[in-house]
Amino acid sequence: MGTQQRIVSGMRPTGKLHIGHYHGVLENWIKIQDSFDCFFFVADWHSLTTEYDNTAGIRTSIHEMVLDWIGFGLDPAKSVIFRQSLVPHHSELNLILSMITPVSWLERNPTYKEMLDNLAAKDLSTFGFLGYPVLMAADIILYKATRVPVGHDQLPHLEITREIARRFNYLYGNVFPEPEAFLTETPKLLGLDGRKMSKSYGNSIYLSDTAEETTKKVLSMMTDPARIRRSDPGDPDVCVAFNLHRIYVPQEKLDEIIPACRNAAIGCVECKKILAECMNERLAPCRSKRAELATRPDFVNDLLQDGSRRASEISDAVMTEVREALKI
Repeated sequence: MGTQQRIVSGMRPTGKLHIGHYHGVLENWIKIQDSFDCFFFVADWHSLTTEYDNTAGIRTSIHEMVLDWIGFGLDPAKSVIFRQSLVPHHSELNLILSMITPVSWLERNPTYKEMLDNLAAKDLSTFGFLGYPVLMAADIILYKATRVPVGHDQLPHLEITREIARRFNYLYGNVFPEPEAFLTETPKLLGLDGRKMSKSYGNSIYLSDTAEETTKKVLSMMTDPARIRRSDPGDPDVCVAFNLHRIYVPQEKLDEIIPACRNAAIGCVECKKILAECMNERLAPCRSKRAELATRPDFVNDLLQDGSRRASEISDAVMTEVREALKI
């Protein structure tokens, strides 16, 4: 494993995972766990950057999220899976890096400005929110990651991490590699109402939903807004539900549905029933495994304790290097 490139990535426990999380992040993790030395963590400290006044559900979210991870294919035998707050070296390195990171680097972060606009109703004038890229950098370079899975929109985050690592090395000696981007495909999944799938919009299909819940949600999805009557021709390219057809329905079936929709030979309800059936068929094995894991009360805690111990062993050696470089 020592010759493998190392990947580090995390996910904030801010609520139940939906299929957008699966296809945007988790599916990529599952694909790369066989080829890289992977560290995947529950970013519970990061959840405090925006949810500092709403912490009651964090423990439940952690438990449910890890069940989703393992149920849907992440393998603790292939990766180190841990909880950020159980590895104190994250906060120690975060403190050290905060001493050398110019505030101007943080203020120019485009995501910082975007989140301030999107969450205008929240008071985000906090040190933790401004400095979350520093904590993110600590999370990554603490394990000397060489690659970080990101989409194109997350490249500015990674560039700040690279700049912080570069500055540390310039000041104290070459300790950290500058991690490269591992670009991943992140399909934009629309929610039931045509907006981006999001817990806050109440328009999501969750990984933990039952087959019945999934079918009910799919049948409620928006379709082609111009198709008012059953006899009207439809346009799959503007149909919200068809956004999911392209992911879950086999190509040979799509080849039948597309012309049938355009010619009004199939109605929206029938079309959505096909989608629900295909989704439930594909998700069933993972949901079954998740349900079995949920019957084991100590499973998640034991897994995170073991993974956090393994992560601590690696990070302890790195922090020894850091302290020696700092002469402290």
